Amino acid sequence: MRKEQEYIIRQVLRQQLLQGKIDRREFLTRSLAAGLGLAGVGAVATSGLRPVFAQDRPLTPTFYQWIIDLHPSIPKVNEKFPGINYQIAPVEGFGIERFVAEAKNKESTWDVYVGQTPFVEMSAMKAADVIEPWDDYIPKDVLDDMIPSIRAENTIDGKLYGWPFLLDVIGSSWHSGLTGKAGLPDAAPATWDDYLANAKKVVDSGAAPFGATFDAHGWRCVAPMTHSMSTNVYTPEGLFDFTSEPAIEALKLMKQIMAVSHPDILLEGASDGGVNGTPDEVAFATQRVGYYTKYFNAPLRMAQNWDDPKLLHLGPLPKFANGEGSTVFWTTGCALFKHGKNKEKAAEYIKALTYEPQIWKDSIAGTPSGHPGQLPPYKSIYADWDAKKPDWMPEFVSLVRGQLDKAKAITNHIFGLQQFVIGKPIWETYLKGEEADPKVAMQKVVEAVQAEMKRAK
Repeated sequence: MRKEQEYIIRQVLRQQLLQGKIDRREFLTRSLAAGLGLAGVGAVATSGLRPVFAQDRPLTPTFYQWIIDLHPSIPKVNEKFPGINYQIAPVEGFGIERFVAEAKNKESTWDVYVGQTPFVEMSAMKAADVIEPWDDYIPKDVLDDMIPSIRAENTIDGKLYGWPFLLDVIGSSWHSGLTGKAGLPDAAPATWDDYLANAKKVVDSGAAPFGATFDAHGWRCVAPMTHSMSTNVYTPEGLFDFTSEPAIEALKLMKQIMAVSHPDILLEGASDGGVNGTPDEVAFATQRVGYYTKYFNAPLRMAQNWDDPKLLHLGPLPKFANGEGSTVFWTTGCALFKHGKNKEKAAEYIKALTYEPQIWKDSIAGTPSGHPGQLPPYKSIYADWDAKKPDWMPEFVSLVRGQLDKAKAITNHIFGLQQFVIGKPIWETYLKGEEADPKVAMQKVVEAVQAEMKRAK
Protein backbone atom coordinates (compact mmCIF):
# COMPACT_ATOMS: atom_id res chain seq x y z
CA MET A 1 0.00 0.00 0.00
CA ARG A 2 2.81 2.43 0.91
CA LYS A 3 4.52 1.87 -2.44
CA GLU A 4 1.21 2.51 -4.22
CA GLN A 5 0.77 5.78 -2.36
CA GLU A 6 4.34 6.87 -3.03
CA TYR A 7 3.87 6.13 -6.72
CA ILE A 8 0.62 8.09 -6.88
CA ILE A 9 2.16 11.06 -5.06
CA ARG A 10 5.18 11.19 -7.35
CA GLN A 11 3.00 10.94 -10.46
CA VAL A 12 0.79 13.80 -9.31
CA LEU A 13 3.76 15.92 -8.26
CA ARG A 14 5.28 15.39 -11.69
CA GLN A 15 2.03 16.51 -13.34
CA GLN A 16 1.87 19.59 -11.12
CA LEU A 17 5.48 20.46 -11.95
CA LEU A 18 4.81 20.17 -15.69
CA GLN A 19 1.65 22.27 -15.32
CA GLY A 20 3.55 24.97 -13.42
CA LYS A 21 1.47 24.51 -10.25
CA ILE A 22 4.63 23.92 -8.18
CA ASP A 23 8.28 24.81 -8.76
CA ARG A 24 11.23 22.44 -8.96
CA ARG A 25 12.24 23.02 -5.34
CA GLU A 26 8.78 22.15 -4.05
CA PHE A 27 8.70 19.12 -6.35
CA LEU A 28 11.99 17.80 -4.92
CA THR A 29 10.98 18.52 -1.32
CA ARG A 30 7.66 16.76 -1.57
CA SER A 31 9.09 13.85 -3.54
CA LEU A 32 11.66 13.34 -0.78
CA ALA A 33 8.94 13.43 1.87
CA ALA A 34 6.94 10.82 -0.03
CA GLY A 35 9.93 8.49 0.09
CA LEU A 36 10.20 8.63 3.87
CA GLY A 37 7.63 5.88 4.35
CA LEU A 38 4.15 6.15 5.86
CA ALA A 39 5.18 9.10 8.03
CA GLY A 40 6.42 10.95 4.97
CA VAL A 41 3.27 10.13 3.05
CA GLY A 42 1.20 11.48 5.91
CA ALA A 43 3.29 14.62 6.12
CA VAL A 44 2.90 15.27 2.41
CA ALA A 45 -0.84 14.67 2.55
CA THR A 46 -1.36 17.03 5.47
CA SER A 47 0.93 19.71 4.10
CA GLY A 48 -1.38 20.82 1.36
CA LEU A 49 -1.14 17.84 -1.00
CA ARG A 50 -4.43 16.27 0.02
CA PRO A 51 -5.50 16.32 -3.65
CA VAL A 52 -2.97 13.52 -4.22
CA PHE A 53 -5.48 11.27 -2.55
CA ALA A 54 -8.40 13.05 -4.15
CA GLN A 55 -9.20 14.37 -7.58
CA ASP A 56 -5.60 14.93 -8.67
CA ARG A 57 -4.64 11.29 -8.52
CA PRO A 58 -4.71 9.51 -11.90
CA LEU A 59 -7.80 7.63 -13.01
CA THR A 60 -7.43 4.20 -11.40
CA PRO A 61 -9.62 1.39 -12.75
CA THR A 62 -9.12 -2.18 -11.57
CA PHE A 63 -10.10 -5.27 -13.58
CA TYR A 64 -10.85 -8.88 -12.72
CA GLN A 65 -7.94 -10.80 -14.30
CA TRP A 66 -10.03 -13.04 -16.58
CA ILE A 67 -11.53 -10.02 -18.33
CA ILE A 68 -8.08 -8.86 -19.37
CA ASP A 69 -7.10 -12.38 -20.41
CA LEU A 70 -10.11 -12.75 -22.71
CA HIS A 71 -10.29 -9.20 -24.11
CA PRO A 72 -6.87 -8.15 -25.45
CA SER A 73 -8.05 -4.80 -26.88
CA ILE A 74 -8.68 -3.23 -23.48
CA PRO A 75 -5.17 -1.69 -23.44
CA LYS A 76 -6.12 0.16 -26.63
CA VAL A 77 -8.86 1.92 -24.69
CA ASN A 78 -6.39 2.70 -21.90
CA GLU A 79 -4.13 4.43 -24.41
CA LYS A 80 -6.85 7.03 -24.93
CA PHE A 81 -6.56 8.06 -21.27
CA PRO A 82 -2.99 9.34 -20.66
CA GLY A 83 -1.70 8.78 -17.14
CA ILE A 84 -4.26 6.09 -16.32
CA ASN A 85 -3.18 3.89 -13.40
CA TYR A 86 -4.66 0.64 -14.67
CA GLN A 87 -4.52 -2.33 -12.22
CA ILE A 88 -5.57 -5.95 -11.73
CA ALA A 89 -8.13 -6.40 -8.94
CA PRO A 90 -7.17 -8.29 -5.76
CA VAL A 91 -10.08 -10.70 -6.15
CA GLU A 92 -10.46 -14.45 -6.57
CA GLY A 93 -13.63 -16.49 -6.65
CA PHE A 94 -15.74 -13.29 -6.52
CA GLY A 95 -14.16 -12.19 -3.22
CA ILE A 96 -14.67 -8.51 -2.32
CA GLU A 97 -12.95 -8.47 1.07
CA ARG A 98 -10.33 -5.89 0.10
CA PHE A 99 -12.97 -3.52 -1.25
CA VAL A 100 -15.05 -3.81 1.93
CA ALA A 101 -12.04 -3.33 4.21
CA GLU A 102 -11.10 -0.09 2.49
CA ALA A 103 -14.68 1.18 2.52
CA LYS A 104 -14.80 0.78 6.30
CA ASN A 105 -12.00 3.34 6.42
CA LYS A 106 -13.90 5.50 3.93
CA GLU A 107 -11.23 5.12 1.27
CA SER A 108 -10.57 3.27 -1.96
CA THR A 109 -7.35 2.62 -3.80
CA TRP A 110 -9.34 2.49 -7.05
CA ASP A 111 -12.01 4.54 -8.79
CA VAL A 112 -13.94 1.84 -10.65
CA TYR A 113 -14.04 -1.96 -10.60
CA VAL A 114 -14.58 -3.83 -13.86
CA GLY A 115 -15.72 -7.31 -12.88
CA GLN A 116 -18.95 -6.90 -10.91
CA THR A 117 -21.81 -9.31 -11.68
CA PRO A 118 -25.13 -8.01 -10.33
CA PHE A 119 -26.52 -11.12 -8.63
CA VAL A 120 -23.07 -12.10 -7.35
CA GLU A 121 -21.82 -9.15 -5.33
CA MET A 122 -23.66 -5.95 -6.25
CA SER A 123 -26.13 -6.08 -3.34
CA ALA A 124 -23.34 -6.94 -0.91
CA MET A 125 -21.17 -4.08 -2.18
CA LYS A 126 -24.09 -1.68 -1.81
CA ALA A 127 -24.90 -2.92 1.71
CA ALA A 128 -21.26 -2.53 2.76
CA ASP A 129 -21.20 1.06 1.46
CA VAL A 130 -18.51 0.16 -1.05
CA ILE A 131 -20.23 1.49 -4.18
CA GLU A 132 -22.57 4.27 -5.20
CA PRO A 133 -25.02 4.59 -8.12
CA TRP A 134 -23.87 5.71 -11.55
CA ASP A 135 -26.96 7.90 -12.02
CA ASP A 136 -25.21 11.23 -11.41
CA TYR A 137 -22.41 10.43 -13.85
CA ILE A 138 -23.67 8.21 -16.67
CA PRO A 139 -24.86 10.07 -19.80
CA LYS A 140 -28.59 9.79 -20.39
CA ASP A 141 -28.11 8.55 -23.94
CA VAL A 142 -26.05 5.63 -22.63
CA LEU A 143 -28.65 4.81 -19.99
CA ASP A 144 -31.41 4.84 -22.60
CA ASP A 145 -29.31 2.68 -24.94
CA MET A 146 -29.16 -0.26 -22.52
CA ILE A 147 -31.29 -3.29 -23.32
CA PRO A 148 -34.17 -2.94 -20.81
CA SER A 149 -33.69 -6.33 -19.12
CA ILE A 150 -29.99 -5.59 -18.65
CA ARG A 151 -30.69 -2.16 -17.23
CA ALA A 152 -33.17 -3.74 -14.80
CA GLU A 153 -30.60 -6.38 -13.80
CA ASN A 154 -28.16 -3.64 -12.78
CA THR A 155 -30.73 -1.58 -10.86
CA ILE A 156 -31.50 -1.62 -7.12
CA ASP A 157 -34.21 0.61 -5.65
CA GLY A 158 -34.42 2.55 -8.89
CA LYS A 159 -30.68 3.35 -8.98
CA LEU A 160 -28.09 1.96 -11.41
CA TYR A 161 -25.39 0.32 -9.26
CA GLY A 162 -23.79 -1.54 -12.15
CA TRP A 163 -22.76 -0.25 -15.58
CA PRO A 164 -23.06 -3.40 -17.75
CA PHE A 165 -20.25 -4.55 -20.00
CA LEU A 166 -20.05 -8.24 -20.99
CA LEU A 167 -23.24 -10.23 -21.63
CA ASP A 168 -23.46 -13.98 -21.02
CA VAL A 169 -26.48 -16.22 -21.65
CA ILE A 170 -26.82 -19.89 -20.68
CA GLY A 171 -27.54 -22.13 -23.67
CA SER A 172 -26.66 -25.49 -25.18
CA SER A 173 -23.98 -26.59 -27.59
CA TRP A 174 -22.80 -29.79 -29.21
CA HIS A 175 -19.86 -31.34 -31.01
CA SER A 176 -21.40 -32.05 -34.41
CA GLY A 177 -18.60 -34.47 -35.30
CA LEU A 178 -19.51 -36.68 -32.34
CA THR A 179 -23.28 -36.30 -32.61
CA GLY A 180 -23.07 -36.97 -36.37
CA LYS A 181 -21.08 -40.12 -35.69
CA ALA A 182 -23.90 -41.20 -33.38
CA GLY A 183 -26.41 -40.68 -36.19
CA LEU A 184 -28.13 -37.71 -34.56
CA PRO A 185 -29.61 -34.72 -36.40
CA ASP A 186 -27.50 -31.57 -36.47
CA ALA A 187 -29.98 -29.51 -34.47
CA ALA A 188 -30.44 -28.32 -30.91
CA PRO A 189 -32.62 -30.68 -28.83
CA ALA A 190 -35.90 -28.85 -28.19
CA THR A 191 -36.73 -30.54 -24.88
CA TRP A 192 -34.76 -32.06 -22.03
CA ASP A 193 -36.23 -35.47 -22.96
CA ASP A 194 -34.71 -35.09 -26.44
CA TYR A 195 -31.44 -33.91 -24.89
CA LEU A 196 -31.21 -36.95 -22.60
CA ALA A 197 -32.14 -39.38 -25.37
CA ASN A 198 -29.50 -37.90 -27.68
CA ALA A 199 -26.84 -37.92 -24.96
CA LYS A 200 -27.52 -41.58 -24.25
CA LYS A 201 -27.23 -42.41 -27.95
CA VAL A 202 -23.81 -40.70 -28.09
CA VAL A 203 -22.59 -43.07 -25.39
CA ASP A 204 -24.37 -46.20 -26.65
CA SER A 205 -23.05 -45.67 -30.19
CA GLY A 206 -19.47 -45.31 -28.97
CA ALA A 207 -19.17 -41.89 -30.60
CA ALA A 208 -17.80 -40.48 -27.33
CA PRO A 209 -17.32 -41.76 -23.79
CA PHE A 210 -19.77 -39.21 -22.38
CA GLY A 211 -23.08 -37.93 -23.67
CA ALA A 212 -23.53 -34.57 -21.96
CA THR A 213 -22.11 -32.27 -19.31
CA PHE A 214 -22.82 -29.11 -17.32
CA ASP A 215 -21.08 -26.82 -14.85
CA ALA A 216 -22.08 -27.96 -11.35
CA HIS A 217 -22.18 -24.48 -9.77
CA GLY A 218 -25.82 -23.76 -9.03
CA TRP A 219 -26.12 -20.45 -10.85
CA ARG A 220 -24.88 -22.24 -13.98
CA CYS A 221 -27.08 -25.35 -13.75
CA VAL A 222 -29.87 -25.34 -11.14
CA ALA A 223 -31.00 -21.78 -11.97
CA PRO A 224 -31.08 -21.97 -15.80
CA MET A 225 -32.58 -25.46 -15.85
CA THR A 226 -35.24 -24.23 -13.42
CA HIS A 227 -35.91 -21.18 -15.61
CA SER A 228 -36.45 -23.47 -18.59
CA MET A 229 -39.60 -24.62 -16.80
CA SER A 230 -40.54 -21.38 -15.02
CA THR A 231 -38.99 -18.09 -13.95
CA ASN A 232 -41.57 -17.63 -11.20
CA VAL A 233 -39.24 -19.22 -8.67
CA TYR A 234 -38.15 -16.38 -6.38
CA THR A 235 -39.44 -15.59 -2.92
CA PRO A 236 -40.86 -12.15 -2.06
CA GLU A 237 -37.52 -11.26 -0.44
CA GLY A 238 -35.64 -12.15 -3.65
CA LEU A 239 -34.17 -15.55 -2.80
CA PHE A 240 -34.23 -18.52 -5.19
CA ASP A 241 -37.01 -20.94 -4.19
CA PHE A 242 -35.16 -24.24 -4.04
CA THR A 243 -38.29 -26.08 -2.94
CA SER A 244 -40.37 -24.99 -5.94
CA GLU A 245 -41.48 -27.70 -8.37
CA PRO A 246 -39.32 -26.32 -11.23
CA ALA A 247 -36.22 -26.36 -8.99
CA ILE A 248 -36.94 -29.94 -7.90
CA GLU A 249 -37.33 -30.99 -11.54
CA ALA A 250 -34.05 -29.25 -12.39
CA LEU A 251 -32.23 -31.22 -9.70
CA LYS A 252 -33.73 -34.49 -10.98
CA LEU A 253 -32.65 -33.54 -14.50
CA MET A 254 -29.09 -32.95 -13.33
CA LYS A 255 -28.97 -36.46 -11.88
CA GLN A 256 -30.23 -37.91 -15.16
CA ILE A 257 -27.53 -36.05 -17.11
CA MET A 258 -24.89 -37.27 -14.67
CA ALA A 259 -25.75 -40.85 -15.63
CA VAL A 260 -24.24 -40.22 -19.07
CA SER A 261 -21.52 -37.77 -18.00
CA HIS A 262 -17.94 -37.86 -16.73
CA PRO A 263 -17.49 -39.02 -13.11
CA ASP A 264 -15.71 -35.84 -11.93
CA ILE A 265 -18.54 -33.50 -12.97
CA LEU A 266 -19.23 -32.32 -9.39
CA LEU A 267 -15.65 -31.38 -8.58
CA GLU A 268 -14.58 -27.76 -8.15
CA GLY A 269 -12.59 -26.01 -10.85
CA ALA A 270 -8.82 -25.78 -11.00
CA SER A 271 -8.57 -21.98 -10.95
CA ASP A 272 -10.03 -18.77 -9.53
CA GLY A 273 -11.19 -20.25 -6.23
CA GLY A 274 -12.75 -23.27 -7.95
CA VAL A 275 -15.21 -21.38 -10.16
CA ASN A 276 -13.19 -21.63 -13.39
CA GLY A 277 -11.24 -24.37 -15.12
CA THR A 278 -14.11 -26.72 -14.27
CA PRO A 279 -14.33 -30.43 -15.26
CA ASP A 280 -17.07 -29.73 -17.84
CA GLU A 281 -14.72 -27.40 -19.71
CA VAL A 282 -11.96 -30.01 -19.74
CA ALA A 283 -14.30 -32.71 -21.03
CA PHE A 284 -15.63 -30.54 -23.85
CA ALA A 285 -12.21 -29.17 -24.79
CA THR A 286 -10.82 -32.70 -25.11
CA GLN A 287 -13.75 -33.77 -27.31
CA ARG A 288 -14.96 -36.48 -24.95
CA VAL A 289 -18.58 -35.34 -24.66
CA GLY A 290 -21.37 -34.70 -27.16
CA TYR A 291 -23.65 -32.07 -25.56
CA TYR A 292 -22.84 -29.16 -23.27
CA THR A 293 -24.93 -26.77 -21.16
CA LYS A 294 -23.26 -23.53 -20.06
CA TYR A 295 -22.97 -19.87 -21.04
CA PHE A 296 -22.01 -19.66 -24.70
CA ASN A 297 -18.52 -18.28 -24.16
CA ALA A 298 -17.46 -21.60 -22.57
CA PRO A 299 -17.95 -23.87 -25.61
CA LEU A 300 -16.57 -21.16 -27.90
CA ARG A 301 -13.38 -21.03 -25.85
CA MET A 302 -13.11 -24.81 -25.48
CA ALA A 303 -13.64 -25.50 -29.19
CA GLN A 304 -10.53 -23.48 -30.01
CA ASN A 305 -8.55 -26.53 -28.90
CA TRP A 306 -10.25 -28.84 -31.40
CA ASP A 307 -8.75 -29.94 -34.70
CA ASP A 308 -11.80 -28.41 -36.40
CA PRO A 309 -13.52 -25.68 -34.32
CA LYS A 310 -16.26 -25.48 -36.97
CA LEU A 311 -17.70 -28.69 -35.55
CA LEU A 312 -19.03 -26.62 -32.65
CA HIS A 313 -22.73 -25.80 -32.96
CA LEU A 314 -24.79 -23.65 -30.59
CA GLY A 315 -28.46 -23.58 -29.73
CA PRO A 316 -30.97 -22.40 -27.13
CA LEU A 317 -31.36 -24.13 -23.81
CA PRO A 318 -33.80 -27.07 -24.01
CA LYS A 319 -36.98 -26.82 -21.99
CA PHE A 320 -39.21 -29.17 -20.06
CA ALA A 321 -42.37 -30.31 -21.87
CA ASN A 322 -44.86 -27.43 -21.57
CA GLY A 323 -42.15 -25.38 -19.88
CA GLU A 324 -41.62 -21.65 -20.21
CA GLY A 325 -38.44 -22.08 -22.25
CA SER A 326 -36.46 -19.38 -20.48
CA THR A 327 -32.88 -19.45 -19.27
CA VAL A 328 -30.46 -17.31 -17.22
CA PHE A 329 -28.42 -14.32 -18.34
CA TRP A 330 -26.09 -11.95 -16.52
CA THR A 331 -23.73 -9.16 -17.35
CA THR A 332 -20.31 -8.56 -15.90
CA GLY A 333 -19.87 -4.85 -15.54
CA CYS A 334 -18.49 -1.90 -13.67
CA ALA A 335 -18.92 -0.67 -10.09
CA LEU A 336 -18.26 2.92 -9.03
CA PHE A 337 -16.42 3.03 -5.70
CA LYS A 338 -18.13 5.39 -3.27
CA HIS A 339 -14.81 6.45 -1.78
CA GLY A 340 -12.98 6.52 -5.09
CA LYS A 341 -12.14 9.68 -7.02
CA ASN A 342 -12.28 10.86 -10.63
CA LYS A 343 -15.94 9.87 -10.92
CA GLU A 344 -16.73 11.91 -14.02
CA LYS A 345 -13.56 10.62 -15.65
CA ALA A 346 -14.49 7.08 -14.63
CA ALA A 347 -17.81 7.45 -16.44
CA GLU A 348 -16.01 8.76 -19.53
CA TYR A 349 -13.64 5.79 -19.40
CA ILE A 350 -16.37 3.15 -18.97
CA LYS A 351 -18.36 4.61 -21.85
CA ALA A 352 -15.28 4.36 -24.08
CA LEU A 353 -14.60 0.83 -22.85
CA THR A 354 -18.09 -0.54 -23.35
CA TYR A 355 -18.61 1.00 -26.79
CA GLU A 356 -15.15 0.13 -28.18
CA PRO A 357 -15.80 -1.63 -31.56
CA GLN A 358 -12.54 -3.59 -31.51
CA ILE A 359 -13.41 -5.20 -28.16
CA TRP A 360 -16.68 -6.51 -29.59
CA LYS A 361 -15.12 -7.71 -32.83
CA ASP A 362 -12.41 -9.57 -30.89
CA SER A 363 -14.95 -11.08 -28.50
CA ILE A 364 -17.33 -12.25 -31.22
CA ALA A 365 -14.94 -13.25 -34.01
CA GLY A 366 -12.13 -14.40 -31.70
CA THR A 367 -8.42 -13.68 -31.52
CA PRO A 368 -5.34 -15.90 -31.07
CA SER A 369 -5.61 -15.28 -27.32
CA GLY A 370 -9.24 -16.30 -26.94
CA HIS A 371 -12.83 -16.43 -28.14
CA PRO A 372 -15.13 -15.38 -25.29
CA GLY A 373 -18.17 -14.67 -27.45
CA GLN A 374 -19.49 -12.16 -24.92
CA LEU A 375 -21.85 -9.57 -26.34
CA PRO A 376 -22.53 -5.85 -25.73
CA PRO A 377 -25.36 -4.46 -23.58
CA TYR A 378 -26.48 -1.70 -25.96
CA LYS A 379 -29.41 -1.60 -28.40
CA SER A 380 -27.61 0.74 -30.80
CA ILE A 381 -24.74 -1.66 -31.44
CA TYR A 382 -27.12 -4.45 -32.49
CA ALA A 383 -29.10 -1.98 -34.62
CA ASP A 384 -25.92 -0.99 -36.45
CA TRP A 385 -25.04 -4.64 -37.04
CA ASP A 386 -28.56 -5.36 -38.28
CA ALA A 387 -28.40 -2.41 -40.67
CA LYS A 388 -25.04 -3.51 -42.07
CA LYS A 389 -23.86 -6.95 -41.00
CA PRO A 390 -20.05 -7.05 -40.65
CA ASP A 391 -18.30 -9.70 -42.74
CA TRP A 392 -16.80 -11.17 -39.56
CA MET A 393 -20.17 -11.63 -37.81
CA PRO A 394 -20.99 -15.31 -36.99
CA GLU A 395 -24.54 -16.62 -36.71
CA PHE A 396 -24.42 -17.23 -32.96
CA VAL A 397 -24.80 -13.49 -32.24
CA SER A 398 -28.44 -13.43 -33.32
CA LEU A 399 -29.01 -16.66 -31.40
CA VAL A 400 -27.64 -15.29 -28.14
CA ARG A 401 -29.41 -11.95 -28.60
CA GLY A 402 -32.65 -13.81 -29.27
CA GLN A 403 -32.22 -15.91 -26.12
CA LEU A 404 -31.96 -12.70 -24.11
CA ASP A 405 -35.60 -11.92 -24.89
CA LYS A 406 -36.60 -15.07 -22.97
CA ALA A 407 -33.82 -15.16 -20.39
CA LYS A 408 -34.18 -13.82 -16.85
CA ALA A 409 -31.46 -12.56 -14.53
CA ILE A 410 -31.11 -14.13 -11.10
CA THR A 411 -32.80 -11.74 -8.68
CA ASN A 412 -30.44 -9.37 -6.87
CA HIS A 413 -30.06 -10.21 -3.18
CA ILE A 414 -27.20 -9.96 -0.72
CA PHE A 415 -27.18 -13.80 -0.75
CA GLY A 416 -27.75 -13.96 -4.52
CA LEU A 417 -24.59 -15.98 -5.12
CA GLN A 418 -24.01 -17.31 -1.63
CA GLN A 419 -27.31 -19.19 -1.56
CA PHE A 420 -26.01 -21.42 -4.35
CA VAL A 421 -22.61 -21.84 -2.69
CA ILE A 422 -24.30 -22.88 0.57
CA GLY A 423 -26.71 -25.21 -1.21
CA LYS A 424 -24.27 -27.06 -3.48
CA PRO A 425 -22.92 -29.66 -0.99
CA ILE A 426 -26.45 -30.22 0.32
CA TRP A 427 -28.29 -30.84 -2.96
CA GLU A 428 -25.33 -32.96 -4.06
CA THR A 429 -26.31 -35.52 -1.40
CA TYR A 430 -29.21 -36.33 -3.74
CA LEU A 431 -27.02 -36.31 -6.84
CA LYS A 432 -24.58 -38.71 -5.16
CA GLY A 433 -27.31 -41.03 -3.94
CA GLU A 434 -26.83 -40.22 -0.26
CA GLU A 435 -30.34 -38.70 -0.03
CA ALA A 436 -33.12 -40.46 -1.94
CA ASP A 437 -35.66 -37.63 -1.97
CA PRO A 438 -34.79 -34.44 -3.89
CA LYS A 439 -37.46 -32.51 -1.96
CA VAL A 440 -35.78 -33.36 1.34
CA ALA A 441 -32.40 -32.25 -0.02
CA MET A 442 -33.79 -28.94 -1.28
CA GLN A 443 -35.64 -28.25 1.96
CA LYS A 444 -32.34 -28.64 3.79
CA VAL A 445 -30.82 -26.13 1.37
CA VAL A 446 -33.48 -23.56 2.28
CA GLU A 447 -32.93 -24.17 5.99
CA ALA A 448 -29.16 -23.82 5.62
CA VAL A 449 -29.50 -20.54 3.69
CA GLN A 450 -31.91 -19.12 6.26
CA ALA A 451 -29.60 -20.15 9.11
CA GLU A 452 -26.63 -18.47 7.45
CA MET A 453 -28.62 -15.31 6.85
CA LYS A 454 -29.62 -15.26 10.49
CA ARG A 455 -25.98 -15.62 11.57
CA ALA A 456 -24.98 -12.82 9.19
CA LYS A 457 -27.36 -10.41 10.91
